Amino acid sequence: MHRLRSVSVVRLPVALARVHWSTAPGDVVDWELPSAARVDDVVVGAGFERIDERRARRVRTLPDTVGPGMRLLVCGLNPSVVAADAGFGFAGATNRFWPVALEAGLVTRARDPLHALLSDGVGMTDLVKRATPRTKELEPSEYIAGAERVEGLVQWLKPAVVLFVGLEGWRVAVDRHAQPGFQPSTFGGARAYVMPSTSGLNAHAQLPDLVAHMHAATGGR
Repeated sequence: MHRLRSVSVVRLPVALARVHWSTAPGDVVDWELPSAARVDDVVVGAGFERIDERRARRVRTLPDTVGPGMRLLVCGLNPSVVAADAGFGFAGATNRFWPVALEAGLVTRARDPLHALLSDGVGMTDLVKRATPRTKELEPSEYIAGAERVEGLVQWLKPAVVLFVGLEGWRVAVDRHAQPGFQPSTFGGARAYVMPSTSGLNAHAQLPDLVAHMHAATGGR
């Protein structure tokens, strides 16, 4: 039994991420959670599906690592199956996210989303929670629903900037004519920066260009 009733709701995503990492897909967990309006959204973001008030099933996905005081929230398209099984985003052998994030000064430790949140003020989530081998398997409706979820997350936790890694989801869900860079409108009250995908399949985006985008999104810090 995970007794989390006394955990504040803004701290609940990290508490549930720890539960997520300690379980395997399909595992059923017993818990006591706070009674608050946002708890159901936090449960989904943590990669669980409710069975009833006291039980939930762990999904093959990634948990959000988010909390108060984020200077930047990274939003990927969706977890790859490799990432979901590894327990952290952008885990594919050819994905350049972590080397780029280190070089741009976004994070100080690679492949550690909890350290990124707690030490670097950088949270992580995905537009779509469903893990797939390729993003081409996602439906437009999933991007649209995911954008609504992430927008609610941003309105709640108020990161200064949301960095969308990959234009595909943003163009489907928000602005089909969007170009890389800061977007003309805010997203959930935060500035939104959209950059090319760091996937190794995106051969058009070279490493220096990706670093430059990430550096720009952080305001050069």
